[in-house]
Amino acid sequence: MNATLARNWPEYFMEAAGLGIFMLSAGGFAIVLFHPASAVTLAIADPLTRRVLMGAAMGLTAVALIYSPWGQRSGAHFNPAVTLTFLRLGKIAAPDAFFYVMARLIGGVLGIGAVALVSGGLLAHPAVNYVVTVPGAAGVPGAFIAELGISLALMSVVLAVSNAPRFARYTGVVAGVLIATYIVFEGPISGMSMNPARSLASAVAADLWTAFWVYVTAPLLGMLLAAELHLRLSPRPVHCAKLHHDNRHRCIFRCGYAR
Repeated sequence: MNATLARNWPEYFMEAAGLGIFMLSAGGFAIVLFHPASAVTLAIADPLTRRVLMGAAMGLTAVALIYSPWGQRSGAHFNPAVTLTFLRLGKIAAPDAFFYVMARLIGGVLGIGAVALVSGGLLAHPAVNYVVTVPGAAGVPGAFIAELGISLALMSVVLAVSNAPRFARYTGVVAGVLIATYIVFEGPISGMSMNPARSLASAVAADLWTAFWVYVTAPLLGMLLAAELHLRLSPRPVHCAKLHHDNRHRCIFRCGYAR
């Protein structure tokens, strides 16, 4: 563990920073688009339109992080469920998986904490509420099914696209489009998490833990199910745990491209 930490700590730091930036973006855009004192909220009354803008903002944030130099090097998971799925697929060593998960938990909390610190209480307004993920009108069962479904779909698409030679370079774009779409259409059901570390960050900041277990179990189960389906149904092997591998940066994973 010590040797792994000494060798790969830059990747762990990049993953922590990536989720931290994602939470900075989520908190900042939520204030701009949903706080009642925001000029954008006053100008655009329709909540669906504002959700579309939020989805576009977060989708573009995800794409920018995936294709950034740090995202290209670390693999751009930014999500413990993604890392644990690649652990199941044999593409990441257990010590690296452990440190990746820990890094995200810390990075997410620091990211949302930074927004809370600089926003002067705006993030705490009930209309924003630290972008916490809680079940919507469909209740806890609806939130669980929705989180399971979108996590299954996202990981299935990522595995299919990232292991198709013609389309692998577009994996980040596809992931960003899905994130944007989910925020618009699935967001009212569960808050749209797919990411235990993302939900943990908001829950810690808001001290609100309503059905938190949903946001830990459903994304992980959905993505692990996607991995099992890929292994059984897809003719293509999983080459690497990176979402973007066609770059000059080193790869710390059990990488099929190296062979």
